[in-house]
Amino acid sequence: MKSSVIIKSYKDGIAVYLDEELEFMQLLADVGEKFRDSARFFGDMRVAVSFEGRSLSPEQENRLVDAISCNSKLHVVCVVGKDKEKESRFKETMEAFERYFPKAENNGQFYRGNLCNGQILETEGSIVIIGNVDPGCSVISTKDIIVLGRLLGSAYAGGNGSEEHFVAALEMTPQKLKIGDFKYKTKDKPRWQARVKKAQPQIAFVRNGEVQMQAITNELLNELAL
Repeated sequence: MKSSVIIKSYKDGIAVYLDEELEFMQLLADVGEKFRDSARFFGDMRVAVSFEGRSLSPEQENRLVDAISCNSKLHVVCVVGKDKEKESRFKETMEAFERYFPKAENNGQFYRGNLCNGQILETEGSIVIIGNVDPGCSVISTKDIIVLGRLLGSAYAGGNGSEEHFVAALEMTPQKLKIGDFKYKTKDKPRWQARVKKAQPQIAFVRNGEVQMQAITNELLNELAL
């Protein structure tokens, strides 16, 4: 009998192949059972996940991610689609994530969903947001902030006063950004003009007494790691 759920590991994450015709609630239960049975094999890992074989709504994707998280020790950092450009952007940002948020550190938190309508997210430790931070919303962390989406609101990293932290996002156009006691001086450009340029993952960090924002590259990561 053909399995309704097939899991395959690949270099940057996990691909989950789903039966195209099975009723979704049964499929959801099968995904939970499959990952529960495989929990010992995967252990405690941060992964990107792709769902293959059928079309899914955002709500269905969220429920599948919850089923994975509840039935294993995996931390789903991002759901990767078939868009090669998005995959490349995620991979670059993931390099920053792994370098600055090591696997040995267990005090980081994940938030899945968009911040909107003036929401404020405040946390002790590092935070990874799998979604967007809309204008008027704020993220405050004592350590690092990673947004796997668009950062259009405000971000405050190093809330304990330390400047040895960073803010990274797939698309970075913050209203306000602060690291430790240092504020980023935003450019006075209309938002539509800032968004015309092709989005590129960026990281903000403190250097020479000021917050700098640069595109994420391997060269920059190696330099910051020194």
